[in-house]
Amino acid sequence: MSQPMSETDQNIQIWKVKKLIKSLENARGAGTSMISLILPPKSQLSQATNMLTQEYGTASNIKSRVNRLSVLAAITSTQQRLKLYSRVPDNGLVVYCGTVLTAEGKEKKVNFSFEPFKPINTSLYLCDNKFHTEALAELLESDARFGFIIMDGNGTLFGSVSGNTRTVLHKFSVDLPKKHGRGGQSALRFSRLREEARHNYVRKVAEYAAQHFITDTKCNVTGLVLAGSADFKNELSQSDLLDYRLAPKIIQIVDVSYGGENGFNQAIELAADSLANVKFVQEKRLIQKYFDEISTESGKYCFGLDDTFRALEMGAVETLIVWENLEHTRHVLRDSEGREHVILLNKEQEQEEDRSRFIDKATGAEMEEVEEPQPLLEWIAENYKQFGTNLEFVTDRSQEGMQFCKGFGGIGGILRYKVAFEDLAMYDEQEDEFMSDDEDAY
Repeated sequence: MSQPMSETDQNIQIWKVKKLIKSLENARGAGTSMISLILPPKSQLSQATNMLTQEYGTASNIKSRVNRLSVLAAITSTQQRLKLYSRVPDNGLVVYCGTVLTAEGKEKKVNFSFEPFKPINTSLYLCDNKFHTEALAELLESDARFGFIIMDGNGTLFGSVSGNTRTVLHKFSVDLPKKHGRGGQSALRFSRLREEARHNYVRKVAEYAAQHFITDTKCNVTGLVLAGSADFKNELSQSDLLDYRLAPKIIQIVDVSYGGENGFNQAIELAADSLANVKFVQEKRLIQKYFDEISTESGKYCFGLDDTFRALEMGAVETLIVWENLEHTRHVLRDSEGREHVILLNKEQEQEEDRSRFIDKATGAEMEEVEEPQPLLEWIAENYKQFGTNLEFVTDRSQEGMQFCKGFGGIGGILRYKVAFEDLAMYDEQEDEFMSDDEDAY
């Protein structure tokens, strides 16, 4: 059985699917020569192979020669792809094959398959002039688990919601003293007993919350909603009794008219927007934390490609923050003395005809490309772990996200310790000068 994915790995997979959807949606073919094939988990490869064989026979009768040949080529490519698998993977199989038209009007073959990062419960076969990505978009819908605590003067219910499934985890009743006693004891003593009972009730709820929403010392829910008709929910949220790992997970506190299961249903409706926007809220918090480091002038931050990569190589970056649409390409070049140089170019620089960045200063000739140029984000997603950092993708949909992308170049990080980038830049310049002096000496 495969290990559950970490949150960062899942975010990377989501980013890859988003990128894939974007490229597939823009692709168009000359005829109906683009095949979208999705096989759900536990389906049989043999059935898909037989269906493609029948489709091949049907397509042989297409009158238009050009269309017929392109459809037959797409079906053959799909059959070849399926031969790479002995069975349908645990999460299903997605295959896209066909001939697409590039921006220059040339034909280009697209031929790939992959196992989705979570089960895809859709069966699809379409041969069209475009790829169908609707089922992939469903993979991006959050299946995050949210915790609910419905707390009032009569008792508490603990529940969870994941997707469209709601579960009652535990509930208990409580009999608290009312505000007024029946005589026989002083008002002060009665008030003290009442406060003590309320305190013990909040403590009990906090203990149950830790039992249900913390597993192996980690919070097992993406967010926590507190609900109730009385003031208990606010007391719990502000209390030191609530586990320190749960307090930051509170995404909303709502007033409901009922307790128990009716209150649970009402709380789900009232908190619907917060549940949908939890990723958005997490992103805003992350970037706000980054901006706080800048505003306090702690020195524990970096932005821009140069400083961020210097800090990464030092192992100083605790959290690497990148815009999900960063369009830089990474080139690895080798000069005449065998030294490797990495240059990072944005989309405009890639399209420039100026090749001065690729020139070897010693010889005046163009340096050798050691590797295929690779989108920078892909390289980061594959290699971030070797720098000992956490990777976070952000969008430009929030005001903070837009400011980070436009004002800070879409890449930066929160550091473990202060780094003097000015000194590092000076050292790099001196090293370059030393190298060139050395070359002149020979």
